[in-house]
Amino acid sequence: MELLSVSLGVYYGDFTVAAASENLTASQGKALTVLRRGPAAMRALAETMTCDASNVTGIVDRLEKRGLVRREAAASDRRVKNVVLTAEGERVTDAIRARMHATQDGLDGLGDEDRERLYALLERVFVPKPA
Repeated sequence: MELLSVSLGVYYGDFTVAAASENLTASQGKALTVLRRGPAAMRALAETMTCDASNVTGIVDRLEKRGLVRREAAASDRRVKNVVLTAEGERVTDAIRARMHATQDGLDGLGDEDRERLYALLERVFVPKPA
């Protein structure tokens, strides 16, 4: 548990500095990172980010004002708003990841086999299996 805590601390610190270099808060950067995987409904984004829906509304408002995301009505239910990353949002997300030197340097110290093993272990521990 202690090593997991240390690794998360290094990652979060690295991420926070990288997001700040793009004039974003860590929460705004996290939202962009989540959306890099694909569009998400506001409620799903709040659940993934483990924060209140009203907080996500403020985060998305600020990202939208900067042209990093846009809201779109869901095709299945026009009342549901999906948040979509714009091309500029993708660029900023990639720039944040590129500036995460401490994290990248640590991962670069692993060989291919160790990287694959780490990925498999993290996936097994943290990614829920479908019921």
